[in-house]
Amino acid sequence: MRAVTDGRGTPRVGVVMGSRSDFETMAGALDVLRDLGIAYEVRVLSAHRTPHLLATYSARAERLNLSCLIAGAGGAAHLPGMLAAFTRLPVLGVPVQSRALSGQDSLLSIVQMPAGVPVATFAIGTAGARNAALFAAALLATTDPTVRERLDAFRRDQTQAVLNDPYFDGHPQAGVE
Repeated sequence: MRAVTDGRGTPRVGVVMGSRSDFETMAGALDVLRDLGIAYEVRVLSAHRTPHLLATYSARAERLNLSCLIAGAGGAAHLPGMLAAFTRLPVLGVPVQSRALSGQDSLLSIVQMPAGVPVATFAIGTAGARNAALFAAALLATTDPTVRERLDAFRRDQTQAVLNDPYFDGHPQAGVE
């Protein structure tokens, strides 16, 4: 179980994907975590091909004091639910867009968890991965003032970018060509 970390110290968030092909989608989460200065580790673990490693990783994630796990999976998308079954850490599920049903199969697999095994579920694809990372930041911000400040700055910058757009409806030049 070789982990790839961001090099910022002790990981606070685990980012797990079902296969290497999911990396393109999950890179959105890594970008947000890196931009907010949140240390993370990355794993490729399959619910179907490496179930014993998945169970071991879940126990290890708790011992390492990770705050949450972001899990991306496509197709049958069992990875987030299996992680949730093995850990009490919050699991944030990201449906990866599949070829067969454009990720709708992944979304339904993750969002339809039985009562008692919760998985927070986000949008299909990169937008979902980015939002899962922002949600992880919000969880950390409840107890970490540094993360709270960075998340607040991100949100201010995001708002300002809209307000600075000359086509923004409230902008004095909106509609002027």
